[in-house]
Amino acid sequence: MSAELDELYQSIILDHNRRPRNFHAMDDASTHAEGKNPLCGDQLTIWLKLDGDIISDVSFQGSGCAISKASASLMTAAIKGKSRAEAEEMFSKFHGVVTGAHPEDAETLGSLKALSGVSRFPLRVKCASLAWHAMHAALLRNDAVDAAPVSTE
Repeated sequence: MSAELDELYQSIILDHNRRPRNFHAMDDASTHAEGKNPLCGDQLTIWLKLDGDIISDVSFQGSGCAISKASASLMTAAIKGKSRAEAEEMFSKFHGVVTGAHPEDAETLGSLKALSGVSRFPLRVKCASLAWHAMHAALLRNDAVDAAPVSTE
């Protein structure tokens, strides 16, 4: 990856960390799930509002490192308006990219590609994927009122 591209991706991550999109609690959510990474202390809650099969709204709150916060912010922007199946497919592709298993999928992720460099830092993969695992859990527990925390241990 070129130095200019690395710099662009870093600026996207820093922007989403400083000014996260969709950073608020959602009182009328259809489902939610908590994500916690006990190794580094990152923790967040993802709220989803579903209109049938479509994610009509999504938000998050929590604390953590720049990678986890930026990833959650980018994720909320990416999945809003998508179907459950589309969100799950994005989760699968994103996970494949950040773990380094499928780097070729980075081109299909739009702005989420900014987190593709995480694959070079295995300890940061859990930071980048925490919000995604919580979103996945929230979709699986669509009818849950008190979803059990998701751990990325």
